[in-house]
Amino acid sequence: MKKPLLLFKYGGNAMTDNAVKKKILATILSLKKEGYDLVISHGGGPFIKEMLDRVNLPSRFIDGQRYTSPEAFKYIEMVLKGQVNSDLVSSINSMGFSAVGISGRDGKTVMAHKREHHQESDGSLKEVDLGLVGTVSKVNPSLLIQLLKNGFTPVVACIGADEGGKGYNINGDTFAGYLAGALQAEQFIILTDVDGLLKDKNDPTSIIRKITFAGLQTLKADETIQGGMIPKVEACESAINNGALRAKIINGTKPEHVAAVNSESVGTLIIK
Repeated sequence: MKKPLLLFKYGGNAMTDNAVKKKILATILSLKKEGYDLVISHGGGPFIKEMLDRVNLPSRFIDGQRYTSPEAFKYIEMVLKGQVNSDLVSSINSMGFSAVGISGRDGKTVMAHKREHHQESDGSLKEVDLGLVGTVSKVNPSLLIQLLKNGFTPVVACIGADEGGKGYNINGDTFAGYLAGALQAEQFIILTDVDGLLKDKNDPTSIIRKITFAGLQTLKADETIQGGMIPKVEACESAINNGALRAKIINGTKPEHVAAVNSESVGTLIIK
């Protein structure tokens, strides 16, 4: 019998604070003992910035998206696969579990193409080049399914490639949402540094516990949802539209929230 799957988008302080990271990973992995299969998907924003600064390649953002030159992409992929992914795999293995680290390139798991982006200029839309920033074309989950069948915990870095093998940097939330959909996850969970979606960004107690797609559209229209929360919400919508049962945004710095991921008193549950 197929086990229910939880797909975690891992990031924020849970990634940069070693003490928090250890506790959060241990809590996520404890869910395996409750009968779940797990997939962990990740980006690596802070580590990428650190590396690009070190090699004097300044980070440039266009409408919140990192411009990725071919030279920068080499370092981005190196950090995501060689540093962040490898570190997560080592941490999981040291806790008595068996993790396998891949990126979307491996097994043609995530096929991608160059992302088109437009900016308004003088009343018309003008195409802006984002470099090697990708959009997901297709997810082939067969490698992940085989790893899960054999008892492994896949850890996936947010790199995709086109049919010719050219690699692309993909937004970590977007990437994880597509994976969750393709794997028909019972729940797609985005770990953030806040307790969930807020009705009032200045009031941390104004947490929205449950919301539909229609409710999300209203909050986007009145700019209650803005900035970095927009791709997270859109990733949740994408996951559900492509096959995931539901999605949740929770505080990934609090182990007790991660442990109670199925509780209605934790985070924001998103349903269609």
